Amino acid sequence: MNDAAMTSPQSQVSQDDTDGLPLPRRLWAIVAISFGTSLLVIDGAIPNVALPTIARDLGVSNAAVTNVVTVYQLVLVMLLLPLASVGDRVGHRTLYQYGQGVFMVASALCFFADSFAVLLLLRALQAIGAAMALSVSAAMLRQIYPASRLGTGMGINSVIVASSAAMAPTLGGWIVGHAPWQLVFVAAAPLAVVSLLIGRSLPDPEPGNHRLQWKSGAWSALTMLLLIGGLQLATHGDVVAGSVLAALGVVSLVLLVRREKARPAPVLPVDLMAKPVIGLSVLANFTCFISAGGLMLSLPFRLEEAMGYEPQTVGLLLLPFPLTMLVVSPLAGWASDRVAPTKLGVTGMSIAILGLIMLATMPEQPGPWGIAWRLALTASGFGLFFAPNTRLAIGSAPKDRAAAAGGLYSTSRLFGQTLAAVLVGILLAGNLGMGPVPMYVSCGLAVVAAACSLTRYRYRPT
Repeated sequence: MNDAAMTSPQSQVSQDDTDGLPLPRRLWAIVAISFGTSLLVIDGAIPNVALPTIARDLGVSNAAVTNVVTVYQLVLVMLLLPLASVGDRVGHRTLYQYGQGVFMVASALCFFADSFAVLLLLRALQAIGAAMALSVSAAMLRQIYPASRLGTGMGINSVIVASSAAMAPTLGGWIVGHAPWQLVFVAAAPLAVVSLLIGRSLPDPEPGNHRLQWKSGAWSALTMLLLIGGLQLATHGDVVAGSVLAALGVVSLVLLVRREKARPAPVLPVDLMAKPVIGLSVLANFTCFISAGGLMLSLPFRLEEAMGYEPQTVGLLLLPFPLTMLVVSPLAGWASDRVAPTKLGVTGMSIAILGLIMLATMPEQPGPWGIAWRLALTASGFGLFFAPNTRLAIGSAPKDRAAAAGGLYSTSRLFGQTLAAVLVGILLAGNLGMGPVPMYVSCGLAVVAAACSLTRYRYRPT
């Protein structure tokens, strides 16, 4: 073990990658990518509150209308890794801004959607634009900030993500109550306009000279389609077909890994996963998002069905979690520039595990304060983990593989969120979802994340 290497985050990035953008260009670039990030997060979360209205207006069932969200998420996770490879070839800023352009066009067309099929097609087009931008956003963050402040940048980005996610339901509810529901899909588009107007400030490194790997990209997208689509199909009731698709996805993944191992810059970044620091960080991120997602999806059922709270009250009771994340995440990012991210991650997971145990064992009627402090404790642990873990994973990748590392990390997050929904669905189907069992399961996943963080401490970041 080399403690000196681990306690000096600056040593994780080579000297030629430490300068970042000069001021004031760096500030404009931060604003541009912040607007772009907020755009993508809001668009992913804002339609949820409009789904019942869309179902009534377009004459589809409540089960079918959830595909408005599912299609977006599925296309996004399918394309992140292939488009990260494209970004390395054509240029990060170019792909990022083209993605925002595609998103704006799709958003404008959503206003004229008058059938469910057209709406789903336009949501898929929105997801393509979002994937183009998101696939290279982490790589650009690394180029915007000096290496000594990369953690601070990740913390700021976490605040943008958390605040946008918290704002989306309120904004969506207001639009549905005062305007046509189609505006829900247009609401975030002005953020893309602002980001594009000042987008020349974004970093634009020289594109790579490797050939585009269309076959590997298509294979990667198909594998994600089988895995995610199969899991979602099984969750919605077709267990046999869903299980078959998911099993085919696993087989496809194994074969794809074998193919990509022989390539110098693979679309599926097995070269990065083979580096213990990056591989363990991605695995920790994956299990952590399942843990946090499972908690936030299952807790409303316990609060409403088991404890008798009204739906509108449940929303307020859950508020301490995102509010705590808003405070802790930037502090954790700032701290990760000065303290080894692994130390922060293990500490954060230890706090989250304690909070999850407190939530699992809370009395039948803990009262609002009893729920709030337990959620705040748990959120502080997750908040202390995410930004430093991201900093370590992205900062440890070779400079020319930063986009691939960002795509891999984003894919692990989205895949984790999908598995969280599947997990909660299984627990609810087994009559185990409205008690303490989901919290214990989340606790077990947090233990896995902590073990990954602790294990990587022995490796020197490269």
